Amino acid sequence: MYKEMSQEAMDSYFDIAGEIVEVKNRFRPGVYDKYNVKRGLRNEDGSGVLVGLTEIGDVHAYVFDEGEKVPVEGRLVYRGIDIYDFVKGFLSEKRFGFEECAYLLLFGDLPNKIALEKFKEVLGSRRKINEDFVRANILNAPSQDVMNKIARLVLTMYSFDNDPDNTSIKNLLRQSMDLIAKFPVMAAYGYQAKAHYLDGKSLYIHNPDSGLSTAENILMLLRPTKEYTELEATVLDLALVLHAEHGGGNNSTFATHVVSSSGTDIYSSVAAAVGSLKGPKHGGANNKVISMMSEIKEKVRDWGSDVQIREYLTKIIRKEAFDRTGLIYGMGHAVYTLSDPRCVLLKEQAEKLAKQVGRSDEFDLYTRIEKLAPQVFREIRNTDKPMCANVDFYSGFVYDMLGIPLEMNTPIFAVARIVGWCAHIIEEHLNGCKIIRPAYKCIKKRTEYVKMEDRN
Repeated sequence: MYKEMSQEAMDSYFDIAGEIVEVKNRFRPGVYDKYNVKRGLRNEDGSGVLVGLTEIGDVHAYVFDEGEKVPVEGRLVYRGIDIYDFVKGFLSEKRFGFEECAYLLLFGDLPNKIALEKFKEVLGSRRKINEDFVRANILNAPSQDVMNKIARLVLTMYSFDNDPDNTSIKNLLRQSMDLIAKFPVMAAYGYQAKAHYLDGKSLYIHNPDSGLSTAENILMLLRPTKEYTELEATVLDLALVLHAEHGGGNNSTFATHVVSSSGTDIYSSVAAAVGSLKGPKHGGANNKVISMMSEIKEKVRDWGSDVQIREYLTKIIRKEAFDRTGLIYGMGHAVYTLSDPRCVLLKEQAEKLAKQVGRSDEFDLYTRIEKLAPQVFREIRNTDKPMCANVDFYSGFVYDMLGIPLEMNTPIFAVARIVGWCAHIIEEHLNGCKIIRPAYKCIKKRTEYVKMEDRN
């Protein structure tokens, strides 16, 4: 029988074990180049390695002219429709767009008035979560991170589905509608449980309203008074539309393709996507922007001084300030070069909201940083690489102005992106589900097995 180890002995073991694992698993410098490995599935020119086809969404940020990559203004396309045109359409008619966006991404075409109303009716009727489920799986098991809670709830939904493994398109669509409807409620309840049981705050569990939009339900479920303004709901609705889809190659959506290609159930695929989105290099990036901006607001005395802002941005890039990574969070993107259309559209609404809540001075600071950061980066790094603000730069600020807790920033991203995930899962199943299995080259030299008595 083994004796029980003390915590001190356990910590010591993992300290030593960790060092061994690092030595044995860290590759030599240059080894990826030697074998021409496309790290991150990226080509040398920064473009993505083509691994699949999709009709759902497209991200466009550059063209090739005589073999050279030329940056262009960013474009985001949903089912062939430019995001600028789509957003202009529903905003000009003063209506919410997320449900229309969900219909478009799932079915492939814009709905007429009757189809949209029926779609919204189905979503509304599926929002409410069984009280026993809420008590047993949310209130009795709070989590420090709402994204982990959502992942667990998605997997638990499998147990409450009478036909969970059926991957027919009809069944996948039913499950997709259920996930889209319940994600806002699961996220809000997950936060409320954390806030009450782990942070000592009051507990507010409101029933969702089947007659309200997704954006309205989120604000209502998070607020003790259930109250919100029309502009607040409009801005949040726009944020949901802009986050709903971003092509098949983003990390979380690609995860749904990889997992679905094995033929597994939709809940397993979505749970994997949630885990991916939680990462600070993906959906968690706007929280980094908020933290960085908090430090800048504290350290820069005159928010109207380009000189002081440049000085602090210089410190960040030189790894002398903030988290010492040298990154200006919210600036730059894996695809977009000259502009991120999501950022452009959200910025317009952020300015209106800032005026309404009396935070125009902060909005001005954001715009100054958006202008100055690429200049400072190019000067210090001695590069002519184009850089623009991405959607994360303003989304965290928008959520903060809406009074949305920091812990809910990434979950709201998930509430939006569940639409794109489900659309891609359906597309994967419709087009063969050939299991995705790229190659990894083993570079470890062959060694002989050594008997126990002969080992050091």
